[in-house]
Formats: sequence, C-alpha cells, structure tokens
Amino acid sequence: MSFKPWNQPLLVAIAMAAGTTAATAQDVQKAHRAIELGRYNEARAILRPGSSPEAAFELGRLYQMRDMPDSAAFYFNRASGTTPFGKVAAGRALLAKGEVGPAEAQFEAAAKATKNKDAKLLTMIAQAYGESDVKDTGKAQNYLTAAQTAYKKDDPALMVARGDVFLHSDQGGGEAMTSFDRAIAANPSYAQAYYKKGVLNVRSRNFNAARESLSKAIELDPSYAPAYRELADMYYYAGQYDLALSTFQKYIGLAEKSPATDAQYASFLYLTKKYPEALAEVDKVLAADPKNLTMNRLRAYLLYETGDFNGAATAMDTYMKTAPADKIIPEDYSYQGRILARAGRADEGIAILNKAIASSTDPAKTSELQNDLATAYMAKKDYKSAISVFKKKLAGGKGDLTDQFRLATAFNGNKQYAQADSTYNIIITARPTYGPAYLARAKANANLDPEAKQGLAKPHYEKYIELSKAEGADPAKFREGLVEAYGYLGVYNFQKGDKATALSNFEQVLALDPENKGAANNIAILKAKPRTPAKAPAKSSAVKKKK
Repeated sequence: MSFKPWNQPLLVAIAMAAGTTAATAQDVQKAHRAIELGRYNEARAILRPGSSPEAAFELGRLYQMRDMPDSAAFYFNRASGTTPFGKVAAGRALLAKGEVGPAEAQFEAAAKATKNKDAKLLTMIAQAYGESDVKDTGKAQNYLTAAQTAYKKDDPALMVARGDVFLHSDQGGGEAMTSFDRAIAANPSYAQAYYKKGVLNVRSRNFNAARESLSKAIELDPSYAPAYRELADMYYYAGQYDLALSTFQKYIGLAEKSPATDAQYASFLYLTKKYPEALAEVDKVLAADPKNLTMNRLRAYLLYETGDFNGAATAMDTYMKTAPADKIIPEDYSYQGRILARAGRADEGIAILNKAIASSTDPAKTSELQNDLATAYMAKKDYKSAISVFKKKLAGGKGDLTDQFRLATAFNGNKQYAQADSTYNIIITARPTYGPAYLARAKANANLDPEAKQGLAKPHYEKYIELSKAEGADPAKFREGLVEAYGYLGVYNFQKGDKATALSNFEQVLALDPENKGAANNIAILKAKPRTPAKAPAKSSAVKKKK
C-alpha cells in the first residue's frame, strides 16, 4: 500500500470527541505531523507512551501504512471498545486482517449508534476503506453519502477520503481527481489535497499538472516531505534524472533518517543509474537489516551493473533461494539470466530466460526478456540463436528499430555481412540522420570488402563524416567513429593513387587521436621521398576491421 498522509484536524477532532484530554490530543496531532513528514520513529515515540485508545488507534494506522497488518490489527484491537469510536477501531483491526464482512458489521454498528448523523465518524469509516486494499467500495460510498448529507457542504477531509475510496473503484482516477478538486475548492490552503492531486497526476503521467499541484503543496507547507518524493518520481518518469535525484535528496533531508529512507534512497539511485553510490547505500541498509528482501535483490542487480559478475551470481543465487515464490518478479529472472551469462554460466542463464519468457503474460516484460536472452546468446557467441530470437520478436510485431540494430549486430557476429548491410539500410531509411547506423553499415561493408579495393564502405563512412559536421552534432560522440572513417578512407585513397587525399585523411586521424601510431607511420610513409617503389600504408589501429 502506498503511504497516504493523515488529516490532522479531522483526527484530532475525533480524538477530542472520543473523550481524550487536550494533552493527549496534542500528542496525537504531533504524531500525525511526524508521519506526514515520513518521521515514523518519531511518531511512534510520541504515541507509544500513551495508553489512550486514540493513541493506539493511530499506531494501528501507522503500521497499516507501513504494510505491517499484524501490528496494525494489534493496536486497532487495543483501541476497540463498545463506543462508536471503539467499534470503528475493531472494524479496522478486522479489515487489516482481510476480514471484510466482520469489519463491515462493526462499521454498521458504529454508524447506527450515531444514527448516521456523526459526519466525523462517518468520515473515519470512509477513510478506513480508502486506506485499505478493499476493492469493493460500495459500502464506503454509502458512508461518504451519509457524511456529505450530515456536513451539508464539501468538507476537505471528507473529499480527500472520497478520493482515496474512488481510487479503488471502477471510476478510478476521474472521480478521485474530482474529489481532490472539491477539497481544494472548500479550502484553497489544504496542502494534503494538492499533494493527493499531484500523486494522481504523476500516476497518469500528466507531468505539468503534477508539478503544479506538488509545487503548490510545498509552497503551502515547505516541510511536506512526501511531495518532494512524488516530484522526484515525476522527474524520473520524465527522463530528467538529475532533477529527479536532487529532488529526492531534498525528500531525504526532510524525512526521518532510518533504514527505510536509506532503502528508498538506494532504490532511487539505482533507478537513476548511480550504481556505485546505490550499492554503498544498499550495503548500509543490509548492515542494519540483513534480511531486507528488496535490498538483497537490489544488491545482486547492482553488483552486475558495477561489473562484479561473480559477486552478482553469488548474491542472486542466495536471493533466489531465500525469496518467497510470490515475491520473485520478472526482473529477477531477467537479471539472473544476464548475470549467469556474464559469469561464465551462459547455459544456465539461457535456460532461466527461456523459462521466464514462457511464463510471462506481460508483452513489455516478454520483450525485455527476449532482449536479455539474445544478449546471453551473444555472450557465448551463439549468434545464430540470437538472430532467431530477434527475428521471432520482429515477426511478432513487438520489435522496433533498436531490435533491427541488434539483429544486424548479430548478423555481423555470425559473419552474415550482406544481411547485416540490408538490416542497417532499414534503419537508415527510417532515420536518415542516425549516425551510428551509417558507421555500423560501413563496418559491415568493410567486412564484405576486406582489402578496401571496391570501396564498399566508402559512401557510408563519408555520410558519417558529413553528419558529424551537421549543426548541433556533438563532436565527442563522433570522435571514435571519425578515427575509423578517416583511417579507412586513407587506405582506400592511397590504393586509388590519390596520395594527397590519403595524407589528409591520416592527418585527420592524428588530429583526433594524437597517440595513434598507425596514422603517424602512414603519414611518415606518404611524406618520405621514395628511393624504391612506395610501400603501401599499413592497416594500422586507425583502420583495422572488426571481424
């Protein structure tokens, strides 16, 4: 369950109505505030010393928000009793354990005791559904209607509860968004409603609206830590990784320092491809919590991403043996297959990936697994099998130009250079300014014409050079390819008797790569005054072909 901030004014009012002292209500309010900021240990310290039913009730909610249903039920039961408030607590204890029918009976008894006219109590019951995983929201909507009738107007807390309830229903996001808008209309300074609206917009990938809502929540309450977390997610989904990371770091600075926040930070560093930093955070979490399932999974992933393939294999073997079957996700098989392939256990990896593909029902995940399977075949130089995987993927209509590029690479590896050339042509036709495809096609043609006598690669290298000079081109991205292109053209032009152009070509190589000894030697040969028939330039490191 995702965290849902609690509404302070409503809950404190309920606590006071239930008969707590002003001091207890103040403690409950402080605890609510700490939870909103992600400061769970602080909230627990405030609530634990108190013996009131209200403090126990809030501890129940705290543990429910942290996906600890047994602890949640324990504290809700401590708050239960014969009063309407106690019956709501009893209902929440049952709901936490998944006993929906008995929970509904408790809620009905609480509402009946107040003749369905206590708006705050009815809102409490609606919140119980909104903060649970119950999918059937019919009962909850009845309580929402009754509360609305009792209030006779839109109450912000009720509207937020309504939004949470509708997120579980078939109406989903539309009605939820309407509810959050109604909460804001009722109280334009209600930070929680802006936060909720922002979360929903992030989920629907409506980034501009999400940024507007979350920024407004932060403007109203600069310490509203969850809003920074959601903003970070938004930037991540939008591909703005630097902003995502810096925003998440603001969240970490505001939220409580704990293994849980360290784990979130490690996960976010992984998502933003900061692999060494993420691994350091994962190790920190595991030092405090060695059995943390998510961190043990992530450690195996990160060892792979940082190049420790044997370490990754050991970590993944341990994780797969200890993880419950229902906790293993498709990415686990994907990483396990890749890890084993790179750790010298390619056949094991391939078997796992084939099994995962056969059991996958998600087309996107199947596509990723097929890529990993082809990569595993490539790692063991079984190019024929890799070609088969890509052909099957493309034939099923699930492939794209990236898959065409990978197929062409596999053709190259299998020395099927003509097929590679044709496949690169498909890419170039679709994307005429895509430099890497021209460079790769040039290599395929160079392999078809290893002595460069026909100059099959020449037009493709020349087009690559042309693209490198286009407006907006990044010289750093073209540098290595230009060394190869000018080196090839130098050899070709020399063989055609155009020594001046060949000399210029090799000088271009040396300008790009001053340490290139092959180009330097060829320049020396071309500038020397021949006493004997000229010696052809060597195929130096600047122009070696990749077989």
